[in-house]
Amino acid sequence: MGYDDKNGQEPGKHFADSPATAGVDVLVRAPAPNRRSFLRNAGLMTVGAAVGMTIPFHRNIPPGFVPAAFAQGDALSGKDGLSLLNDRPVNAETPPELLDDPITPTNRHFIRNNGIVPEDMATDGWTLTIDGLVDNPMEMSIADLQNQFEVVTMALTLECGGNGRAFFDPPASGNQWTYGAVACANWTGVRLKDVLETAGVQDNVVYTAHYGADAHLSGDPSKLPISRGVPIAKAMTDNVLIAFQMNGEDLHPMNGAPLRLVVPGWPGSCSQKWLKRIQLREVVHDGPKMTGTSYRVPAYPVAPGTDVPEEDFVIIERMPVKSLITFPANGAETGTSTEVRGHAWSGDRSIDRLDISIDFGATWQSAELDAPASDGAWQNWRANVEFPQPGYYEIWARATDSEGEMQPFAIDWNPKGYLNNTMHRVGLKVA
Repeated sequence: MGYDDKNGQEPGKHFADSPATAGVDVLVRAPAPNRRSFLRNAGLMTVGAAVGMTIPFHRNIPPGFVPAAFAQGDALSGKDGLSLLNDRPVNAETPPELLDDPITPTNRHFIRNNGIVPEDMATDGWTLTIDGLVDNPMEMSIADLQNQFEVVTMALTLECGGNGRAFFDPPASGNQWTYGAVACANWTGVRLKDVLETAGVQDNVVYTAHYGADAHLSGDPSKLPISRGVPIAKAMTDNVLIAFQMNGEDLHPMNGAPLRLVVPGWPGSCSQKWLKRIQLREVVHDGPKMTGTSYRVPAYPVAPGTDVPEEDFVIIERMPVKSLITFPANGAETGTSTEVRGHAWSGDRSIDRLDISIDFGATWQSAELDAPASDGAWQNWRANVEFPQPGYYEIWARATDSEGEMQPFAIDWNPKGYLNNTMHRVGLKVA
């Protein structure tokens, strides 16, 4: 889920639209309203006291920004152990060993933002509009959704389309995700299908269009940071939710409070956060991050470094088969036997088998594989392994899905660094 060359900004160029602050990337906008209010209203002495010294270039500080010394704690408030990849917008991933739970705790769920987090995330007064090619346009509060439709809870997997981008060679631009832009939480909400059926889907509808309350990084209110959608057939499946709870509690602010879409098995960018509007359209949606090369891959294999014409890119739909080792951690020391465990998932499909190897792929051992907790959840797996003697070993994991698609050892390169589903490898020191 990388930076779009036309719509986004690369790290280190956060303020390119503002000459007065060009090149300044030691200060970040804090997502919490109290922090914004603090710096907007504080005098220079107050801010200087907060960082413990004078600020020589204080005249260049943009309104609403806080010192970077506060940034990670502020951006990742309520999160535990996440690695901050970027502060504007906030993006953070979870190390694989912290994703060991069958259901991802909220404090371990990754963060992927495209714009500036909205200041007002109050449930009261929040409305969702359903319009476009519908028979009965609707505007509903969260209470209306809860009262008028069946409320369901499902374990659903979300994964950033750029998860694994850090391992492409030559490098692809954008957030350098490794393994941790994936999670499977329990989401509570109402089925998008039920809401759209009540609104009345017209026969010529092709695509949905999703709109959130986050702001464009430039601060220009006329611009949207992201507005993606899905084919109407995907929107009408039973496990696409309009969610207002995560793991039994209100949504975390960085995960879309108070209302969001959850579209399992497709790039996480389809799951609009801070959801305000769903429009039905007679064409493929063309909002920000839907066109050009955003969330698209070449329609054919290309050699690394190839300059692919824009018209040859196709929209990413379902995510590929993939697995993750969550125990033991990479670099861990262990005895001559250990349990190995993790998760596996594959877009709109289920996983049929999970195999592991300790001899660099010469032989494979089948793992015990659980059924998904819900349609759209990852599947947990485990195996016991015996090492023949002390030394350095690697554990490789390889998933095969219900259509026979197997994880590869290596994948074809693509310019934006999407869909990296190479086998996960963990190195161990066996004493």
